[in-house]
Amino acid sequence: MKAGFTRLDNDIVYASVQKVLQSNSKRVAAELLGPALSGSCALLSFYDSRSKTLRVACTGDSRAVLGRRSSSGKWTATALSEDQTGSNPNEVARMRKAHPGEDRVIHHGRVLGGLEPTRAFGDASYKWTRDISERLRTSFFARTASPHLKTPPYVTAEPVVTTTKINPDKGDFLVMATDGLWEMLTNEEVVGLVGKWIESQAAEQSKSQFGSVWSKIFGSSQTLPVEAGQGEGTSGQKTPIRVRQWGISPDEKERFLVRDKNVATHLIRNALGGKNEEQVCALLTLVAPFSRRYR
Repeated sequence: MKAGFTRLDNDIVYASVQKVLQSNSKRVAAELLGPALSGSCALLSFYDSRSKTLRVACTGDSRAVLGRRSSSGKWTATALSEDQTGSNPNEVARMRKAHPGEDRVIHHGRVLGGLEPTRAFGDASYKWTRDISERLRTSFFARTASPHLKTPPYVTAEPVVTTTKINPDKGDFLVMATDGLWEMLTNEEVVGLVGKWIESQAAEQSKSQFGSVWSKIFGSSQTLPVEAGQGEGTSGQKTPIRVRQWGISPDEKERFLVRDKNVATHLIRNALGGKNEEQVCALLTLVAPFSRRYR
């Protein structure tokens, strides 16, 4: 996984430069440097059914969260990846160790004060030397190097890989999503919403033995069937950005609903506003790039 990630990024960021310089063509430069200057995070999972081992590789600030049913009948939420941003103390320590004496390596929670993810594909302006950036900017297409650029690369595509034993036969499930979802919902809310969706789907299997048993396990409570998290101080969970932005109380008990047949659509609906249909419609109406500030 690590080799695949880094090899791909090398092709995007460094091999492209050699091809551009050899071709001396602005058409080729436009084709190859666009992906290099753009940036993308990545989240990959691989499940080995023989060993029941789940591996999750994360580059950037997407997140994978495991839902697992506890003895109480409720679900527990366990993050299988760590957001790699300038707000993550582990990533900040790693960056400062790799670039000693550079006070601006992380500034206001961002790499050199600009990029939030500390690991990403592309984002070549944080990886190329100043000389390369200037050569490409002068002759082709590139960005002016940051005045704080001293010892690149500052950003890497190498993922952090976690390994977890899981048991799908007992109901374990995995939610993988970009930061957009986690800016609106906590790990526990997402797992609880999936659990509530499962409960709802089971209840619709009229007179089936499975549905009857599942209903007995979960009941028909309006609250999310999830164990409470460990709190902001220990698990790293915070009130999601958009919840703070919109002034929504995270303790509101009537925020969510189950309406959709597709569980991903169900999560998105509840992330955008749930029972507040006016807010859901308003957010879906916003067009890019303005919408990026709100959803």
